[in-house]
Amino acid sequence: MTEYVKVPKIRLGVLIGKDGSVKREIEKRLSLQIDIDKENDTAIIEQKGSEDPLAPWRGRDIVKAIARGFSPERAFLLFDEDLVFEILDMEDFLGKSENAMLRVRARLIGKNGKTRRIIEEMTGAKVAIYGRTVSFIGTFEEVFDAKHACEMLLHGDEHATVYRYLEKLRKKKKKEGLSLWK
Repeated sequence: MTEYVKVPKIRLGVLIGKDGSVKREIEKRLSLQIDIDKENDTAIIEQKGSEDPLAPWRGRDIVKAIARGFSPERAFLLFDEDLVFEILDMEDFLGKSENAMLRVRARLIGKNGKTRRIIEEMTGAKVAIYGRTVSFIGTFEEVFDAKHACEMLLHGDEHATVYRYLEKLRKKKKKEGLSLWK
């Protein structure tokens, strides 16, 4: 099985890592072969003797996560089979307007990264904003909640509204966690 992932030129070095360390780590842990086609900015992922039939897809998700702005350390969280990776394309909400894209990307990041950090802390998901995409790593529930918060901002909701939504979520989860032990 072969998977192809487009990787922006500027992220190829991050994918390869110092002396090939990042690429080698992915290959070793998932028993894959990753070839980099620098002409077409593509990572070619092939299964290399792995017993795990999902290894190429997990490798693809890790490569995509690095390509979409996550550090290798954060992308490596996807070695855990319980975590998922999802990409939200802002063009689906904003069209191709460059001004709208800049404005909304700034709203998602917040001053000094505050909004992104709050979304991460309140949901538990990791968030990366790169180009025209917002990417998430976490459990299915964490990614769902973080994605919904970002969609609220993309639809124009105020930051205070999104923060209240996240606070309600956190209280609900805390209450559910406590009720398990009664």
